[in-house]
Amino acid sequence: MEEYGKILIIAMPVFLLLIIIEKSYGIYKKQDHVPLIDSVSSISSGITNSVKDVLGLTITFISYEWLVSKIAIYHIETTFLTYLVGFFVIDFYGYWSHRLTHQINFLWNKHAIHHSSEEFNLACALRQPIASFVNLFTFLLIPAALFGIPATVIAITLPIHLFLQFWYHTKYIKKMGVLEYILVTPSHHRVHHAINPEYLDKNHSQIFIFWDKLFGTFQEELESVPPVFGITRPANTWNPIRINFQHLALLISDAWRAENWKDKFTIWFKPTGWRPENFEEKYPVNKITDVYNYTKYGTDNSNKLVYWSITQVMITLLFVSYLFSNIAKIGFPNIFYYGFFIFITIYSYTELMDKNRFAILWESLRLATVLAIILYFGDWFGLNSIFPFGNIVIIGYHIISLLVAIYFIKVDFKTIKPVLVNS
Repeated sequence: MEEYGKILIIAMPVFLLLIIIEKSYGIYKKQDHVPLIDSVSSISSGITNSVKDVLGLTITFISYEWLVSKIAIYHIETTFLTYLVGFFVIDFYGYWSHRLTHQINFLWNKHAIHHSSEEFNLACALRQPIASFVNLFTFLLIPAALFGIPATVIAITLPIHLFLQFWYHTKYIKKMGVLEYILVTPSHHRVHHAINPEYLDKNHSQIFIFWDKLFGTFQEELESVPPVFGITRPANTWNPIRINFQHLALLISDAWRAENWKDKFTIWFKPTGWRPENFEEKYPVNKITDVYNYTKYGTDNSNKLVYWSITQVMITLLFVSYLFSNIAKIGFPNIFYYGFFIFITIYSYTELMDKNRFAILWESLRLATVLAIILYFGDWFGLNSIFPFGNIVIIGYHIISLLVAIYFIKVDFKTIKPVLVNS
């Protein structure tokens, strides 16, 4: 928990810098058409995921450490070669866990957030789930456990493997020659994120592309088929917390309304997107039928809202950095109160990004949470020992945030003018 928080303290500014560089390059080349507010939503999603992971809000029924202790045939010593083997096995694990989340209805809920952006850039790589409360894929690490690869090797290699998947979420790097035959490249991953019929559910590999070629899921990016990004049932919200549970809500609703008891049970394990017979007509949901002609979400925003949203996410990153740097100092259970505050913060300002009038209520709840924490503990989780005016600054900021939300709701918001995608 504390160690992962320290890793993220280093990783967060690196990712943010790379996102800014990519954005600046796109502006310089006059090729940037990604709304800033989309990147704010993506970064906010990354914050929720990192806070969830640091707080350890995931249940593992069978741990890798337990697997090694029970089924290991050999016991390999920790060497550089051990890490290479571990990395290779994790990539195999990553391919199959990734593929299964695309192919099984209830598993798609934990992965839909990653594909929910209608853009493709480095920021969208940060759209990671909070809906995965149970780790179901440890069994895929059985090959590593059989060879006795130490649990510490897996624990160190997993985040490295995850971070190495960041760089290829970009449109600016074209095909990369011989590397296209070995590694997952931006071209391969553009195919994976596309909703064109030619590209759906292809290229599940995470580092080495040969898994897709071996298991029949590879698709090359075609010059004649420009990728269109997103999900076929668009999220239509900037709120990453709501996106995380949209598909689950539909599954629960469909299971409840299904008259056939078999459908109520099997809907969870059917191919992703499956619904009971005639449900598309009886209970229609928004679905993209023509990927070259549809309305993108939330493209008409005032500069004031965009810049305020950027301000909010940057201040939230400061709050998160304080949490990750002071996990031991804040202690248990106070870190969970802090995590609750972060989730309310993101829910609140992304509701405002959605132009939702209830954002005022969420801002009020956020301010009430801050006041309750400071009144109960006397200060903001020990901040006054570092910065004597911490309480005043934090309360003042949240009062201003509430007033700004009221301004946007009452004065600034206008009817959205959708942008038609016509590729």
